[in-house]
Amino acid sequence: MRKLFGFLLVFLAFSGCSRGRISSVARMDLFNLEIGPLEDQVSLFNQPGDSSSRRTSLAMRDGLFYISDTSGGKIVRYSSYGDLLFVIYNEETSPPPIALGRGIDEEGMVTRWSVTYPLREPGAITVDSRKHIYTADRAGDERRINDAEDGALLDNVVLHFDDTGRFVNFLGQEGIGGKPFPRITGIYASQNDEIAVVCQLSAGWNIYWYNAEGTLLFLVHLRNDSIPQPSGSPADYSSMDTVTAAPDERKLFFKVDYYRNTVDENNNSMASPDSSVIWIMNIENGSYEESINVPFFEYTAVENDKKVTQKLPYAMLGVIRNSRVFLYFPVDGGYSLLVLTAGSKEQRLGFIQVRNDELEYNTFNLSAEGILSGLLATEWDARLVWWRTDRLLGEMNL
Repeated sequence: MRKLFGFLLVFLAFSGCSRGRISSVARMDLFNLEIGPLEDQVSLFNQPGDSSSRRTSLAMRDGLFYISDTSGGKIVRYSSYGDLLFVIYNEETSPPPIALGRGIDEEGMVTRWSVTYPLREPGAITVDSRKHIYTADRAGDERRINDAEDGALLDNVVLHFDDTGRFVNFLGQEGIGGKPFPRITGIYASQNDEIAVVCQLSAGWNIYWYNAEGTLLFLVHLRNDSIPQPSGSPADYSSMDTVTAAPDERKLFFKVDYYRNTVDENNNSMASPDSSVIWIMNIENGSYEESINVPFFEYTAVENDKKVTQKLPYAMLGVIRNSRVFLYFPVDGGYSLLVLTAGSKEQRLGFIQVRNDELEYNTFNLSAEGILSGLLATEWDARLVWWRTDRLLGEMNL
């Protein structure tokens, strides 16, 4: 992703969006973290010789920031002022915290503390209204399963910690203590503290939906060969971009990009973007209730000394309350935002600033209210920032 964004930033440096007025969203820099393994640092990058694909993840809830530091093997909670409140760490692989107390007493008098748990590779993270933490992690070798039917390695679990960082239980496919998941790409908490776990397989996606007690309520299979087609003639090729869960309803949102085979002036065959659609599924009955047509990001490029308009699909950033969808696209100096709402043709364009030296690693979190937070890494440090993108919604007549 980092290489792709770097290419696009150079390619689009002198381009511009051709539609409508763009609202620049004010950025607030909250605090910085050093790069490193200590409790008040963030590792972000793999150690030398480690070729695994790891991802540091961010969640924000009620002004508190939660970082699942995959390479550092720890989970931390910060205030919006940068105060480290607690850390969950693996005492066998991470140095013991120096500035934090060990554990928390029964009366809860300690304000900053540490908890140990044998984390392996904590990944996607979410936090519910109780401030309970759910994070993906790699299962132990003795629990890993090769699923011949789906051609997938089942080696992910979801760890559940309470608001003090104490381990509660782990979720597998069937619920508490179930067999491991395929590769987890996202975990989402609803306003009723229900948890959706999104997994990607070679044949498509599986989505597992649990209640607050960890009981499996719904299992949805989205297969590549059964992706819905937009009205009109079917596309030659389709690609499912992202699957995410609504925070206020039992609904799934997934974006599909459709392409057609075309031949250019040199008689070269190529796939050209044809349309982009967000499908909305009611998971209680499996029906597609609505869809949202997504416009392409348009920019001007120079080809053979001629200016031509090109188009590329946005990526889906997340879904907030009332079926509002945020999409984004990398441009010079930041990201272009697009906000769409199911059942409405109105749209809002926005821009968030991310400096070019902050592109070593970016990860974002979109709250249910529409506040966008980001962890932006340079070569030397990581910055926690947020943009009050929820104010874009006030400009929409919805």
